[in-house]
Amino acid sequence: MIKTVAIQGIKGSFHHIVSQQFFEKPVDCIDCLTFDRVVDALITKECDAAVMALENSIAGSIIPNYALIDKYGLHIVGEHYLDIQHNLMAWTNQTIEDIKEVYSHPMALLQCKEFFRDFPHIKLVEDKDTAEVAERIHLKKLKGVGAIASARAAEIFELDILAHSIQTIKHNETRFVIVKRVNSEVPEDQINKASVKFEANHKRGSLAAILNVMSDCKLNLTKIQSLPIIEKPWKYAFFVDVTFEEYSDFKKAKSLIDIMADGFKVLGEYKNAKL
Repeated sequence: MIKTVAIQGIKGSFHHIVSQQFFEKPVDCIDCLTFDRVVDALITKECDAAVMALENSIAGSIIPNYALIDKYGLHIVGEHYLDIQHNLMAWTNQTIEDIKEVYSHPMALLQCKEFFRDFPHIKLVEDKDTAEVAERIHLKKLKGVGAIASARAAEIFELDILAHSIQTIKHNETRFVIVKRVNSEVPEDQINKASVKFEANHKRGSLAAILNVMSDCKLNLTKIQSLPIIEKPWKYAFFVDVTFEEYSDFKKAKSLIDIMADGFKVLGEYKNAKL
């Protein structure tokens, strides 16, 4: 049973919200300001599982997190999609005109940059976490400083929301994964999605041949992300997500790709949350 979960951020962050929505029973959270710290908490057994964002519908893949999962041999045991609504918030009794600086996570700033074109007097500053900025404003009663965070963070830290849903694209989803030190306990008949990693030579048709195997085995490719292998010039690692109806189809594809590709490994087998 999962009782403790490491998250990037603090109470009120989007990772915290996922930790409260995904698990059937309440879990305690270990707050971490970096994903490296999240992984460290997991591998040193401070927690039972961790929540990590992998991709956003606006900003794309969070490539360093793919690398962390691979490097430390972690296992994806589940996924969760969260509708990300960014809000501009500040200490009470202020207007947007009063705000001189807005601090937030770089990903949040990127997703909201169009909104701030109408407010050139506001300086945007990168910070470690969305909710942590909201907490700082609350504790120090900072004026002239804004945060971009969830409505839950504004509620927790008693801040006024000056503008709702300020992200450029209103339908803004982030895909989070739940990772553990060991493989999933999900029964085979319930598994319909998998994340794998393999290497392909920089030769004509090498990647296409592997993708053809996936197609022939009735796998639906939902995500492919390449990552250069620094110590191997002109070779690339590919992180791939696939969905399928029958686990036996995936099992067949695994056996074939293991022969065709270098460094093949399964990062996770779990239930597809996006149906």
